[in-house]
Amino acid sequence: MAGDWEHDEPESSDSLKTFGAFVQGLREHAGFTREEFGPLVRFSKHTIESIELGRRMPDKDFVERAELALGGTGALRRAFGHLTRQPGLAAWFRKWARLEQQAVSLGNYECRLVPGLLQSEGYARAAFGNSVPPLSDEQLEAQAAARMGRQQLLLERPNTAFSFVLDEHIVQRRLGGTEVTRGLLDHILAYAQLRNVSVQIMPTDSEHHAGLDGPLALLETPESRRFAYSEGQKSGRLIADPKEAAVLHQRYATLRSQALSPLNSMGLLERIRGAL
Repeated sequence: MAGDWEHDEPESSDSLKTFGAFVQGLREHAGFTREEFGPLVRFSKHTIESIELGRRMPDKDFVERAELALGGTGALRRAFGHLTRQPGLAAWFRKWARLEQQAVSLGNYECRLVPGLLQSEGYARAAFGNSVPPLSDEQLEAQAAARMGRQQLLLERPNTAFSFVLDEHIVQRRLGGTEVTRGLLDHILAYAQLRNVSVQIMPTDSEHHAGLDGPLALLETPESRRFAYSEGQKSGRLIADPKEAAVLHQRYATLRSQALSPLNSMGLLERIRGAL
């Protein structure tokens, strides 16, 4: 989803605070200030502070780099395995996020922004940078990191089918500028090469469009249960009623039949990329 969590303040947890204190203790024992530690883990001192205070979930890159910088004992990796919170996720989105972790298929139609699972880091930062009211630097860092971390779903679940239908005008809009848009298109094209990922574009000149009621996200569980999710400005609704979910799954199937094929969609994205 495009909006996923950008308007909700991340919540902390005891495990996050404990992990953060552990990182801080190891860092100080090694004699590094946050400014000195930053280049070693390739994160800003503000991000390190957020992790150490339990306000931000560290991603795997941080953990691996911190391990190397702080002795390579494996202690941080083991501690990381006990963290319990999904960072940066709005409270009303977390149930859907938990379902995503077990889904055998996920579908997403968007007419506003590129879905979070396909956003490049530059595009995500541009989107969060346009939040009203504005986010603090710390909030923006946490939200962007959470979004990038969630994209691991596409790589870690090769047996899950991910499909995306995007309105063409989304990728034509140069959110963040030309360079950000180039990076975004490269990012989408790279993910579209994965066997479990399908990206389709709904052309602007299409005479038929089954998604006029707005964005929707769908998934199916290993037990063949179908769920849907709809999102508004500052709220979201998980749809578990079988009849209502079935209607939305049917609507999405129609959308996919109306959109360009994955191959033709990639050709369109490449042409848009070449014209920038």
